Amino acid sequence: MWHTPDPSSADLVSLSILGVLAEEDDDFKQQQSIARRKVVARPRNAPLASTQEDPTGNKQPPLQIVWRNVLVFIYLHAAAIYGFYLCFTAAKLATLAWAFSLFIYGGFGITGGAHRLWAHRCYKAKWPLRVYAAIGQTMAVQNDIYEWSRDHRVHHKFSETDADPHNARRGFFFAHVGWLLCKKHPEVIRRGKTIDMSDVLQDPIVAFQRKYYIPLVLLLAFAMPAFVPWYFWGESFKTAFFVASIFRYVFTLNVTWLVNSAAHLWGNHPYDKGINPAENRMVAFLTSGEGWHNYHHVFPWDYKSAELGNYSMNATKAVIDFFAWIGWAYDLKTVPERIIRNRVHRTGDGSHPFALEDSEYTLDDMTAANEDSYGEIIPEEH
Repeated sequence: MWHTPDPSSADLVSLSILGVLAEEDDDFKQQQSIARRKVVARPRNAPLASTQEDPTGNKQPPLQIVWRNVLVFIYLHAAAIYGFYLCFTAAKLATLAWAFSLFIYGGFGITGGAHRLWAHRCYKAKWPLRVYAAIGQTMAVQNDIYEWSRDHRVHHKFSETDADPHNARRGFFFAHVGWLLCKKHPEVIRRGKTIDMSDVLQDPIVAFQRKYYIPLVLLLAFAMPAFVPWYFWGESFKTAFFVASIFRYVFTLNVTWLVNSAAHLWGNHPYDKGINPAENRMVAFLTSGEGWHNYHHVFPWDYKSAELGNYSMNATKAVIDFFAWIGWAYDLKTVPERIIRNRVHRTGDGSHPFALEDSEYTLDDMTAANEDSYGEIIPEEH
């Protein structure tokens, strides 16, 4: 059993991006004793909750800005701009290469670790890969694995409703960063308690990271990235800190946030035209494969997070495939072509090449229940 200190206020917006205890839903201890159960995605035809009124017709609670968060993010982005300036005026080439390698590594910790491994169970990993992914996820500083995965499962189950932590129907800015600058909507907290996270808590690596998250973040995300250039090739510590620690971190944040904002607002919908998430090539490139978002929200636990998984636009898949080749990753899950074709013909916007072909599969080949099993947030264990 590990100890997690209680936050002083259940309404504080998450600041564990800085290693500071964040808003908790008071469900952590409850999750430790919940037997693992299937988490089912919102039915295809279920109505979305209004962002203006709750289901009972009551008005929304007033937006409450958390000014501490606002000031922190203003400082971080100002410091990142200074770090960007130092990239061109002071930083050594080795420091730039170091910062870029940390960006790639931390990105995999989010995309291949927190997202595809822990949040969606898209594949299984032996302990060396789980440690590798956990270190990268810690360096990215986007909440610990448990909290990141919980919020992401809430996002999928209640996508584009008041219970969605970064509901894109509230606009680009809110979905991108605004959700971190205000108190959570009550529905996010209420619905978050319904998400089973016992499978994630069973991983001792997740438990260790959660217990020691603050010191790990300070060491791996801020101290170590600046220390290495200063010690090994004589970089100014100031330059190393603002380039490899701050600029790298803030750039990673904004790239990740684009999945919540841009990929929910702009792009085509070849798999389901009735949902906001879209196929966005720019976001896919910047995030190593997380921008194929229409596909991902239709088939959440495909380890490619895309239909095709071309390495040039989905580097995360390439890394997972490499670890599968050496035996650290296994049981990689994907979706059969007939399921994809059926969905394209049934709900797509006509932009997919399959929509222009006569499918060899008929819509009656698979029952709706069978197709729905591919739309669950995590795969059903057999």
